[in-house]
Amino acid sequence: MLSHPVRQWHYLLEIARALASSLDLREVLQLILQSAAEILQGEIGLLAMRTRRGQLQVVATYGLSRQHLPRFRPLLDDIPYYRTEEGWHLSRRDILARLQLVAEATGLELRQVVALPLTVEDEFLGVIYIFRTSERPFTVEEEYLLHTFADHAAIAMRNAQLYTALQLERNRLEAIIENSADGIMILDADCRVEVINKTLSRMTGWPTEKARGKPGNAVLHLENATGQEPCERLDQGDIPKEPMHREGDIIRPGHRRITVEVTYTPIFDEHGELQYIIVNVNDITRFREAEEMKSTFISVISHELKTPVALIKGYAATLRREDVRWDEETIREGLAIIEEEADRLTALIDNLLDASRIQAGGLTLKFEEVDLRQLIHAVADRFQAQTAAHTIVVDVPEDLPHVWADPERVRQVLSNLLSNAIKYSPDGGVVRVGAWAENEHVTVYVADQGIGIPEEELPYIFDRFYRVDSTLRRQTQGAGLGLYLARALVEAHGGRIWVHSKPGEGSTFFFTLPISTESGTQSVESEVRWEEQGPAPS
Repeated sequence: MLSHPVRQWHYLLEIARALASSLDLREVLQLILQSAAEILQGEIGLLAMRTRRGQLQVVATYGLSRQHLPRFRPLLDDIPYYRTEEGWHLSRRDILARLQLVAEATGLELRQVVALPLTVEDEFLGVIYIFRTSERPFTVEEEYLLHTFADHAAIAMRNAQLYTALQLERNRLEAIIENSADGIMILDADCRVEVINKTLSRMTGWPTEKARGKPGNAVLHLENATGQEPCERLDQGDIPKEPMHREGDIIRPGHRRITVEVTYTPIFDEHGELQYIIVNVNDITRFREAEEMKSTFISVISHELKTPVALIKGYAATLRREDVRWDEETIREGLAIIEEEADRLTALIDNLLDASRIQAGGLTLKFEEVDLRQLIHAVADRFQAQTAAHTIVVDVPEDLPHVWADPERVRQVLSNLLSNAIKYSPDGGVVRVGAWAENEHVTVYVADQGIGIPEEELPYIFDRFYRVDSTLRRQTQGAGLGLYLARALVEAHGGRIWVHSKPGEGSTFFFTLPISTESGTQSVESEVRWEEQGPAPS
């Protein structure tokens, strides 16, 4: 049988090993409590840890069944611990008085107790109790021996607290990085990716796992970039000391260009050695597009205004020449062109005003019951009279229910869609206009056999001043407001608008309007308060 000092050394060695190898706090504390109870020949043991709210919570027991545990609360609630210059202490007299209450409540013959606070660096972390059912009191030597076990328990608690705090901080940092709206990448000293968040993964198309370990400039490859790339400087032996800034485009086949602003921030250790480079990637596409939109607006509007004005002025100047006598047919043709260009100029100005009113929330709709079938036929007939190369086919059932809408604004939506269908079908063909009722809405469609729309451009065709990039676009008139207004007006009616299209196979635009349930009701005015949002449903 081992001697008392040898057993003590054996226990402490096992505890030291557990502290060094195990991250399970309860397992370590259970070993400490069991060892203390056995070396001190105690029948029952209790170890409690102080929670964040200052309460004591039992984390390890010895020789005690769970049914008795609640009855030990007198030794845990508001225990009389106090602090002196020598450290933390427990009032022995008060502990013995509380022990009597616990013994009566549990029916256990608890006659002796030794209790020590668990402290590290003057911080009270918990308490350890060892109980005896015999009358033999704990000696000063035994109490001093318990100090050793208490110190080990306090160290285990502090390590657990530090580990938990470290994990919480790490999880918080990972959550911030992963859920940041900006792209974030962390590079090691060799400029290889250690961390990439989901925002940047989405921008670049690099999955997180595949990006790790890859060169940073391969994962974040910028076209049309301004400024030097820090990894290139590192390859040349030039370590950047200050944050570096770049701008450029992320271009992926089949995806829209993303313009980004990138900040590279080097992080050094206390010896001045480069440890990491934090890469912050901010998507500035919308700001760049806003600048381009302003430029496009000025360019497009200038061109669209100049063309009709030039024609009107040219024909007016020609007709008023005094050295030529024009016949009536020539005069009528000239005046017809002047009238047509004036109408075109008026339509452009009206579209600009409508776009402005929509943004300001001041465009008024006058709702009433509308015979949509009659309206579709009227608009189709008007456009058929203007084109010989296209055949406009109307497919509307005779029993199509009336809709609750502003007839002039619905006419405007249909006109914009039919105008586009004809404009972007340069070889002619059939343009179909139809409608059907479903549930509480009527769905209207306009289909053409024209050039179609590339898939990557579909989400943006309803944006202001946006025009599909094609040779035909550059040959056709328009300010890119028709579909923007159509979307705004349809959504103001409580409907939605979308498109199905394939290049070379034509396009089909759909929109919905609510079926009227207000037969015979007077017209109602409503203001359009519409904000530009994401792509329309498809």
